[in-house]
Amino acid sequence: MSSTNSCLTRDCLRYLNALMSPHPYDVEPIKPIFDPDLTRFRLVDAQSVAAGLDSRTVLVEQTPGEFEHLVRELFEAMGMQSWVTQASRDDGLDAIAVNPDPVMGGLAVIQAKRYVKSVPVEAVRALWGTMEDKKAGTGILVTTSYYGKAAHDFAHRNERLRLIEGPELKHLIKEFLGQDVIVGAKEPPKNRR
Repeated sequence: MSSTNSCLTRDCLRYLNALMSPHPYDVEPIKPIFDPDLTRFRLVDAQSVAAGLDSRTVLVEQTPGEFEHLVRELFEAMGMQSWVTQASRDDGLDAIAVNPDPVMGGLAVIQAKRYVKSVPVEAVRALWGTMEDKKAGTGILVTTSYYGKAAHDFAHRNERLRLIEGPELKHLIKEFLGQDVIVGAKEPPKNRR
């Protein structure tokens, strides 16, 4: 384009009260959008469980529903959007959580296990299968108890799996929900790893 045509174009745009970028080949910033499809999940209405916790609350004595809603509240307090799934025909899920960050975020499927003894490796493998089926970026298995060596090894080989054991769960509840609870599970054996 010649300088004469450039001046005519600029004058015409000014006359029309239009704006022209000083760098016409530069792109405009657009906020990335992350909008996960949640229609494939059977979700239930949220319940508030954390408000009823106190230092005498024993997590393994909660009902399965109460524990699942507590885990949902924990992930919400950590900055995620989360939902509890319907108890029957839930495809092996107790909850889902979404980190809304369009770059680092994504969908996480969650299993919540109120166990007193070790969570079997089969539970970790089942969550992996559910992750693949639901196209989730992360799988999180939360327990009041602990995982054995085989479960830790499986999660280590499949880095998108995250295992949260009783002591870490107690810490997260204290940090994000401000409650000091009793986990209520047995201590793991010393030689498990």
